[in-house]
Amino acid sequence: MSVSSRVQQKIDKMREGGKILAAVRDAVVLAVKPGVSFETLETIAQEELKKRGAEPSFPTVKDYQWATCITKNDGCCHGIPRGKSVDFGDIITIDVGALYKGYHTDTSITVCAGVCSKRIQRFIEIGKASVYAAIKQASPGNSVYLVSQAMQDVIEDAGYRCIYQLTGHGVGEKLHEDPNIPCYADERSKKDILVEGQTLAVEIMYAMGDPTLVLGEDGWTYQTKDGSLSGMYEHTVVVTHAGPEVLTESPLEKGENI
Repeated sequence: MSVSSRVQQKIDKMREGGKILAAVRDAVVLAVKPGVSFETLETIAQEELKKRGAEPSFPTVKDYQWATCITKNDGCCHGIPRGKSVDFGDIITIDVGALYKGYHTDTSITVCAGVCSKRIQRFIEIGKASVYAAIKQASPGNSVYLVSQAMQDVIEDAGYRCIYQLTGHGVGEKLHEDPNIPCYADERSKKDILVEGQTLAVEIMYAMGDPTLVLGEDGWTYQTKDGSLSGMYEHTVVVTHAGPEVLTESPLEKGENI
């Protein structure tokens, strides 16, 4: 089955935007070292987006003015990139979006700063594995429930917990579109059936301990209630009959040692 010319144009533009965003994400990741400030990481993202002819997506969210969301350790998501720095052994989550030729792409990754224990390295790698398991289910005719279930199975089989208060989402002309894509198998998602040409931000948010999140004093940052480590991993994906296409993949991101 072929998609309409309008949908194909969207995919083509998002494919370009995804390559740009992957390069931006990688540039920020390479700068994650002990001592670097969150402001420096934000500046790198801004400069890399501008250099490639794209704009940051996140300022399209009301009252948010930054290109990135950056958190550390128990911080899960939506962290304002200011007033903090990277310490040796931290796990750092980078979330960044690009607006290119009228379409948004979205990606996130959690990495270790310096050297982390095998226990923490495993925690990070399980998040990555869960998203790729979920992406495999992103085929026409499948439900969002199956995508979420694949994610949840990998996370829980490893002994971790899925965040239940926030979700992945559709992405395209807007940064956040339908459908919501929960990090766990939600019965309500069985009605959301994927179609050819649909574009999704498939993301896992998960915790080593209690997955309950609380909102920080800055009014943006969500962190685990019990202070346990939290991770996040996200790709922008196109649903096709030939199989899901990941638009924000890169050699660096796919490597064993990011």
